[in-house]
Amino acid sequence: MVREKELSFTIDEHIVYPKHGVGVITEICEQEISGMKLDLYVIRFESEKMTLRVPINKAIASGMRSLSSPIIMDKAYSTLKGRARVKRTMWSRRAQEYEAKINSGNLVHLAEVVRDLHRGGDQTEQSYSERQIYESAISRLAREVAAIEEIAEKDAMLKLADVLTAA
Repeated sequence: MVREKELSFTIDEHIVYPKHGVGVITEICEQEISGMKLDLYVIRFESEKMTLRVPINKAIASGMRSLSSPIIMDKAYSTLKGRARVKRTMWSRRAQEYEAKINSGNLVHLAEVVRDLHRGGDQTEQSYSERQIYESAISRLAREVAAIEEIAEKDAMLKLADVLTAA
């Protein structure tokens, strides 16, 4: 059976899983897989309509973490307010770097992607792939802001838009 002292997370806790963003732990259970008994976190990602089972002993190694602290949130907001740093490398290389930052699970890296790909009204249009990466980053950032501040995701999106336009 699952031992309490081993648990880093609890049922109904919001967590961040690097490749999927914010989810909620719905259950902590024991399951037999290939003849081995495993203790698992069962995580629901509502935005992706997906449930993920993560072995408790692999949770931290997989990059799973609690929601960001207020200090990290402040760093992310500061990052959003900064000037975009777009490298002059080929788009395919930058796209790979952006995807790696999105999947890192790091809130400040997410904010960097959003800042760098955000387009104001006076800037040129984004390509389809730029738009896809931007949408992925800002929606993942908004989900974490919403979970931290206990607001609706659409309100978090509005808050991020205000921060980006004020910059």
